Amino acid sequence: MITINLFEKAGSFAENKDLARDIRKNEIIPALKKDQNVVLDFDNVEATTQSFIHALISDLIRTYGHEVLDRISFKSCNETTQKIIMIVSDYMQESD
Repeated sequence: MITINLFEKAGSFAENKDLARDIRKNEIIPALKKDQNVVLDFDNVEATTQSFIHALISDLIRTYGHEVLDRISFKSCNETTQKIIMIVSDYMQESD
């Protein structure tokens, strides 16, 4: 299992979708290919945008199926971030 500290990468306001894409491509996907689970740690991240979360996980769902979320944990998310993750996840499930 690997833990990705999003505050260290994105700061307290995670908004840069290019950074999210890089995290997905360079850290999440390689871990999944090695059969590792991934913890996305949102500790100290006060806010995020829907586009950041979309860039972080939507392609994973598209590529690996919705079941990929069984291998990804979202840690220390505030209520707003949790809602955004659910919106993106639900949207991707509907688009299947």
